[in-house]
Amino acid sequence: MEIIIGLTVPFLGTTLGAALVFLLRDRISDSTNNAMLGFASGIMVAASFWSLLQPALEQAGEGIANSWPVIAGFLAGMGFLLSLDTFIPHQHPDGDSPEGPKSSLSRSTKMILAVALHNIPEGMAVGVVLAGVAGGDASLTIAGALALSIGMAIQNIPEGAIISVPLRSEGKSRPKAFLMGALSGLVEPVAAIATMLFLDNSSGAMPVLLAFAAGAMLYVVVEELIPSSQHGKHSNIGTITFAIGFVLMMLLDSILN
Repeated sequence: MEIIIGLTVPFLGTTLGAALVFLLRDRISDSTNNAMLGFASGIMVAASFWSLLQPALEQAGEGIANSWPVIAGFLAGMGFLLSLDTFIPHQHPDGDSPEGPKSSLSRSTKMILAVALHNIPEGMAVGVVLAGVAGGDASLTIAGALALSIGMAIQNIPEGAIISVPLRSEGKSRPKAFLMGALSGLVEPVAAIATMLFLDNSSGAMPVLLAFAAGAMLYVVVEELIPSSQHGKHSNIGTITFAIGFVLMMLLDSILN
């Protein structure tokens, strides 16, 4: 039951965020956008270290020689998201032009794909930690896994709104924009389950997979979230909410773990 909760809570965060389309106007202001993305960035950076890299280093053992699997996993995670970012067509709501290869897909579909790309590393992070808990790993606890899931859910709330509200401004009805925004979050539990199934057949891969998920998450933060949180005149709001998100995730991990 705890594992099921851990898998579903992040998706509920996306759904809640998408539901804000019924409350917000058809456009998110630059300051609100910056605040939400900065907050999400802070949570993801803190989660990457406290919930993923720190346990990975503890499991790998002390010394430079033992750290190489963690380094390799981290760089592989970065490279994995770089390849997805390069080869999958997508469109960020605040972007002027699509990214990736040319495609005949609609703008709204490309926007959903952009959020899906963000959700893959988040799902992997939750999945690898839950797999470690299920496998009896001493450095990972169910409380820590739930802290990570809650943190991902909290940062998914602004991400859900950032996809559903622009879809509404694109001409979609509010119910349809909500549904499309909510469904974009399904990638996260799917990625989590796939990661758990992989780890079930890969003994000794835990430090590498933890670092891989951290690298993938930090790629999203550095490549997309932080730059997008610095638009307009009042870009410092993104920096302030980054600090709030970081501290919140750090406290969640500390209290629940």
